[in-house]
Amino acid sequence: MSKSREIKKLSTTFDDSIGDDDFGLILSKEGELKGIWIPTGQEDSLVPVEISAVLMKYWGVDPNAPDGMGETLH
Repeated sequence: MSKSREIKKLSTTFDDSIGDDDFGLILSKEGELKGIWIPTGQEDSLVPVEISAVLMKYWGVDPNAPDGMGETLH
């Protein structure tokens, strides 16, 4: 493979790659949802509708449901 076609893997920490107001999804290698990173200070706020839609579409999880997520995520 030529150098121009090489894909370089960059290494960074989760904390370094996420901004102060960013949300993050933590997935297993099988694509199972393991957790949701919620920005500091927003723990009691609703998860934005765009993120909620992704969680519902791919994992059937509604983070804004009155009873929480229905199951504990790690």
